[in-house]
Amino acid sequence: MRALDREGIKAIIPHREPFLLVDRIEDYVPGEWAVGYLEVTSDMFWVPGHFPEYAVMPGVLIVEACAQVGSVALLSMPENQGKVGFFGGIDGVRFKRQVRPGDTLRLECRITKRRGPIGFGEAKAWVGEELACAGELMFAVK
Repeated sequence: MRALDREGIKAIIPHREPFLLVDRIEDYVPGEWAVGYLEVTSDMFWVPGHFPEYAVMPGVLIVEACAQVGSVALLSMPENQGKVGFFGGIDGVRFKRQVRPGDTLRLECRITKRRGPIGFGEAKAWVGEELACAGELMFAVK
């Protein structure tokens, strides 16, 4: 098992607060998959504006959190160390459940295909046993 805390994650991907959206990686295999977690709290930067009376994590941030977990899988490969993973595309993303402060997001990304600097991943975000979001991500590594 390869576990990472926030400092270990920051050693692999370039994201920093307030836009680092993964608290810990439970396990990963470079180039294949990663599983991480985000504790959604009431002091996150988006809470005051989305929405003040009923805070709901923006869907784009859920997708970004999934992509950051996928980036751990891709950027932990020796040939990608020190590089940046960018979105190349987002396909078929569906939101199934609201994510609110107090929830713990389990973030999964399985790399399904790699071709040169381009990678594709199947991403899912869960709250407990409930699927919150799922879709396909395309990464461009530079």
